[in-house]
Amino acid sequence: MFDPFIAPSGTLLGLLQRGRGDGTLHALAAPRPEALAALNHCVLSDPRHDWQVENRSLYYARLYLDLDGGIEEIERHLCDPEDRIDTGEARTGLALAVLGHLASYGRDDALALLRRYAATGANWAWALDELALRDDDTGLRALAVPVLGRFPATPEGAAALAAAVRDAYEPRPWRLWADDPRDEVGARIRAASEQGSFDRWQRQMRPGGPRPGWSVQAVFDWAQQGVERGSSLHVPAARCLGAVAGPEDRPTIIAAARSGPEGARCAALHYLAEARDPDVLDLIESAATDSSHGVADAAVAAFERMCGDAAVERARRWARRPDALGASAAGVLACRGGAQDAPLVLAALREAVRGEGPDAPRLWTLVDGTGRLGIACAAPVLRHIYRETSSSQLRGRAARALAATDPSFATGFAVECLWDCEETTREVAALHAETGDIRVAERLRRLAADPAEEAEVQTAVRSRIGPDIPSV
Repeated sequence: MFDPFIAPSGTLLGLLQRGRGDGTLHALAAPRPEALAALNHCVLSDPRHDWQVENRSLYYARLYLDLDGGIEEIERHLCDPEDRIDTGEARTGLALAVLGHLASYGRDDALALLRRYAATGANWAWALDELALRDDDTGLRALAVPVLGRFPATPEGAAALAAAVRDAYEPRPWRLWADDPRDEVGARIRAASEQGSFDRWQRQMRPGGPRPGWSVQAVFDWAQQGVERGSSLHVPAARCLGAVAGPEDRPTIIAAARSGPEGARCAALHYLAEARDPDVLDLIESAATDSSHGVADAAVAAFERMCGDAAVERARRWARRPDALGASAAGVLACRGGAQDAPLVLAALREAVRGEGPDAPRLWTLVDGTGRLGIACAAPVLRHIYRETSSSQLRGRAARALAATDPSFATGFAVECLWDCEETTREVAALHAETGDIRVAERLRRLAADPAEEAEVQTAVRSRIGPDIPSV
């Protein structure tokens, strides 16, 4: 999947794509057709870089309700002939999740469209999961025949049905259908469930990988086989070394970490890092410049897993390095350093933004570190990251850091964060937003009464609601 195009942060579309609270506020102030057009664009062209960790569906569903928007564009998207060609979850998952939230708010048109798509659409399993949480038993039972019709009465069809039942995210529909008195429904589902359980048992009885009695060399050989197959096994191999290696094996492991084959070297580095071996930091420093990217990356990853004073002290020496190990060292200081490390963390934060932009992966740790260390002079950089990043997760981390470093947060970004797409960001806002703002008081009461809101957010909201909040 290609990275989505994200509009500039100062535009209505850019704000909505990022899931910012200001997106909702600007949409409600904009001409309704313009706001609905931008909203539909976001829902039909998922703007998230990682749809598995970033939230947008509740945010967009609430905006549909606020704008009294119809779902005609979503229906056209789901019913488009392309649905039969591009069957990936990324094309329709966000639209289906938005429909699920709309259904939970009582939108019958959204519920009906979900039912129809579950019966006929390519991404039917996602739609069925949404219905499992919101539909009644009668509506779910009516879908049994069309869903089972996707699986022909052949050995291949039976195997596919068993996999679908076994891997279902929400089992409620399948359990309902298993009680159906019709043989073509209930009997098929029960047989598929039994087959899925048998398949799982067979996998458990044929485990791959290390077994009791393996030697250190056998573990190294297994890790190397993973490299040759294109799979990374050095982390589980390091755990296996922890079970089989004794003091007498240390010279062998040190030799592997210094010059062994890639799989063995990576496993040895991780094992030694976990064991806090006195030589491991020097071995990591040497491996971090190895010509093999696998070895260099494993060395950096092994260092990041270390804890203790020795790792922090070495991080202070490495933090100015212009390579991956230097970036990792700055991250270690952000997580585990002290107040004296604030200048190094701040320098790394600024360099990451200048060199890689507001979406750089290493910003996550550095942003957290600025908040943990209370680096007040980092607030301008944090505000830039907050505004510009396309990652709602990183923006939430920037909001938490700003709450710890920026005195203006309570009257500034915290207010718009009450409308943010991420529940953790709304929780931060609920704890810090200045309640003298009439918008804040009204929003807190609405979040407290919204059954779709997360419990953690509502707990934070209720901690702020009191007689001092102005009536609305």
